[in-house]
Amino acid sequence: MASEIRFEPGLYRGTAEYYDRFRLPYPDTMIADLARRAAPSGQGRLLDLACGTGQLTFPLRNRFAEVWSADAEPGMTEVVRAKAKASGAAHIRTVTIGAEDLHAEPGGFELIVIGNAFHRLPRALVAQRAHGWLKPGGCLALCWSTSPWTGPRNWQRALDGLLRRWQNALDASGRVPAGWDQARKQDPDHDVLSRAGFEPAGLHEFSVEHHWTIRELAGYIRSTSFLPPPVLAEHAAEFDADLAAELGSHAADDRLTETVGYAYRLARKPGLT
Repeated sequence: MASEIRFEPGLYRGTAEYYDRFRLPYPDTMIADLARRAAPSGQGRLLDLACGTGQLTFPLRNRFAEVWSADAEPGMTEVVRAKAKASGAAHIRTVTIGAEDLHAEPGGFELIVIGNAFHRLPRALVAQRAHGWLKPGGCLALCWSTSPWTGPRNWQRALDGLLRRWQNALDASGRVPAGWDQARKQDPDHDVLSRAGFEPAGLHEFSVEHHWTIRELAGYIRSTSFLPPPVLAEHAAEFDADLAAELGSHAADDRLTETVGYAYRLARKPGLT
């Protein structure tokens, strides 16, 4: 069993506006598939842990009588609260707290979702607590998507190189702990969930073609923990110019095409539904 990697708090401070505008939504097909497999009653409660600005909260909200959206970053929950009020979703409750510090009654949720964040949490502790918070037969869904700089296209490799250069130049390379991905490979999520008492319910994958503009990519990068606005600071305009120069030759009609991969790993708490 690998030791857990610790991410420092506050890495997403200042990102909420960009996170909400430039992070891609989970595809409708994935949301519908998750809802079909988790089979909420319509009268139960959803918990969106490390909720960001509600990328899972809002597409799932109408399938539950009550929704808890929890995130350690106040800017994120402020956005969720404002969006819930604007859409008349009075049943969405925001909680500004880290996943490992949340207190909830045992057996109080039908579904718990974690989007693009399980690797940043103390996985064993969160899995154990999530198991206790779920009703028997309830599900935990670990959801994620690929990042624009991780794909095989030439522009994606160029983007990856540019981001590494800027992280080094701004002394930001240490914001993401070294070896976090190796620790997860040594102790995979499905093993962490199994030790917490969950039964596997499958890995479900989807893909969507997306066309980025360079401006949208600049916004997306500001939503990350490694080059957020407080890190770019007075270098923001210079970064944008470098990004445009690096990617401009790859853009066709000002568009950069990516096949975005989405997936969720579903695990079920044993018991009658």
